[in-house]
Parts: sequence; structure tokens; C-alpha cells
Amino acid sequence: MPATIAGKAVEIDKDGFLVNPNEWTEEIAAEIARQDGIELTDAHWKVIRFMRDDYKATGQTPTVRKITKNNIANTKEIYALFPGGPAKFPAKIGGLPKPKGCL
Repeated sequence: MPATIAGKAVEIDKDGFLVNPNEWTEEIAAEIARQDGIELTDAHWKVIRFMRDDYKATGQTPTVRKITKNNIANTKEIYALFPGGPAKFPAKIGGLPKPKGCL
């Protein structure tokens, strides 16, 4: 469905994830985060940028386990940064598809 986020027309799915990751901008990320009650810090950006880079390399949204195995953040930090959705929220904010197995 069409939506306007941070002044840019984009397509989102029923859960608010961007349909096309190439439409993502940092301004869109900040607006999505704000809507989800998250104020982005350098620690958030580190996770989001890793996820985007990994997605570009593999074509799949990385899991929390992959983030921790690459020493981006530990599990406790990820849960603190993205409460209620340690894989879902950084993927959504990063303009990536919803991770597999994520409710």
C-alpha cells in the first residue's frame, strides 16, 4: 500500500515494512523509529547499518544471532535498543523485509 514517510512516497506492506529496500533513506528510518517510540542513537545505527550491509550481501534479513556473532551488539543490548522486537524493529527501521520466523 502507498504511504508517505518523511515526505517520501513509498510502498509498505500490511505490517509497515518497506516493500522495496532501495526506497530507504536515513530520514525514513528516523521517522519509522519515531513512530515506534525509538529515538535512534549511534548504537541503533550500528545495528541498522550492519543489517542493511548484510542484506545487500546475502539477500536475507539477518537474525539477532547473526548480529551477535558479528560482535555488533550482544543479545541484551539488542533487546534494550529495540524492545518488543529485537529483529523486527531494526529490520523495519532499516527498510528491510520482516525477518523469517518473526511474529
